[in-house]
Amino acid sequence: MKPVLVVDFGAQYAQLIARRVREANVYSEIVHHNITAAEVQAKNPAAIILSGGPSSVYETGSPQLDPELLELGIPVLGICYGFQVLAQTLGGRVDRTGKREYGATELKLNDSGVLLADQPSLQVCWMSHGDQVMEAPEGFKVLASTDTTPVAAFESQEKRIYGVQWHPEVKHSQQGQRVLENFLYRGAGIEPTWNSGNVIAEQVEKIRAQVGDARVICGLSGGVDSAVAAALVHRAVGDQLTAVFVDHGLLRQGEREQVERDYVAATGIRLTTVDAEEKFLTALAGVSDPETKRKIIGREFIRTFEQAERELVAEAQADNRPIKFLVQGTLYPDVVESGGGVTAGIKSHHNVGGLPEDLQFELVEPLRTLFKDEVRAIGAELGLPHEIVQRQPFPGPGLGIRIVGEVTKERLELLRAADAIVREELSAAGQDAEIWQCPVVLLADVRSVGVQGDGRSYGHPIVLRPVSSEDAMTADWSRLPYDLLARISNRITNEVSDVNRVVLDITSKPPGTIEWE
Repeated sequence: MKPVLVVDFGAQYAQLIARRVREANVYSEIVHHNITAAEVQAKNPAAIILSGGPSSVYETGSPQLDPELLELGIPVLGICYGFQVLAQTLGGRVDRTGKREYGATELKLNDSGVLLADQPSLQVCWMSHGDQVMEAPEGFKVLASTDTTPVAAFESQEKRIYGVQWHPEVKHSQQGQRVLENFLYRGAGIEPTWNSGNVIAEQVEKIRAQVGDARVICGLSGGVDSAVAAALVHRAVGDQLTAVFVDHGLLRQGEREQVERDYVAATGIRLTTVDAEEKFLTALAGVSDPETKRKIIGREFIRTFEQAERELVAEAQADNRPIKFLVQGTLYPDVVESGGGVTAGIKSHHNVGGLPEDLQFELVEPLRTLFKDEVRAIGAELGLPHEIVQRQPFPGPGLGIRIVGEVTKERLELLRAADAIVREELSAAGQDAEIWQCPVVLLADVRSVGVQGDGRSYGHPIVLRPVSSEDAMTADWSRLPYDLLARISNRITNEVSDVNRVVLDITSKPPGTIEWE
């Protein structure tokens, strides 16, 4: 399978470009802008897309392109900064005119060519640049312009090189996906054959080749990533896999039962459940500091998992089939953001459940080339329950970091009840697909005065944090209908004891984070 390489020039949208290519049923990978022509040739790509970036092409030290890459005969599309790099490398002219374009911009098509075929002559696109391509390279046809930018798109069908100044990968560009598909299908001649079924078949084959007849262990959290990873491995090696589910007492209502009943029924996976609630609550007693809570939860998870692993290893050794492999639900954004040969690390990637690096197992990571939406599609294809496949992201420390203050059994029960009401009402209103997630937060160290039952009450506030996002890198608060918010508030204050106030968090990310702690 030949990939489309997305060359990252430091763009905030590099991952989004890769995702949009995959939405066109074409496989893509992200690579660093310092990749050489020889390295590109070794990857044997079907096409190359040059991303945007924050630099100016004529500044000293700005990211540049290996000119030999354009001599390989591989179809190339430049976007924003990548468009300007193409223009400069091929002999065009890029200037800083003092005129900038940001946001929605009207685009006028001069000639549709291949790239802009079957598109309206006037359309809105999303711009974000301070430099302009003033002259296209010799032999290139100018396809579009704006009031500010004389050369907003160009192409050479002979060289199979194309470029646009705007960002077709963002939803605000009305014809953006069509631009990408025109490049992929018409410009590069790629067949749209990459899909979840192909991924499953490919990964099953790889897992069998990697694992052989050895035994495999997986830390199952009940979340989407570990659930799909475990199901893929089970599809490949069957009962060679044992999944370990640690119930630390910080789960939401019904999640343990969902894993033990629905997930096992759907997959047939051999599951070992460890009941560790008392151990975690004892360790968390008297602790309110968020970072300390996280460290305690991570430490106790490691200890609990290691104990379960030792018991399974002893069992495995008894039948002369040692456990050699550990399954992780690592996703492609984890690989990209932690370095992964693509960029300098944005953040370190913590393996599932915070497992220590010195565990003596070889990793099996069947999802490491996939984005979250692709993982969900594969989970559905594997027959996993809808409730697990569409489950909202949930932090590893669970409800422990959704209680602002000390974590106690009583506070956990209170928060579980409120959270269950929110999830039930969101589902009933058809909002599950509209939001990324909705953390429900208990302000345990705060009391507010209220009136309940004709008397004064002094209860805890509950915070609703509904957010919309594509990748959790940025997020905006979700504009839920007022009548839905009213039902949620009424139910929580009527049905959950010791809560007399429900508030709505309307902070975007940035400046806020999705979780409160």
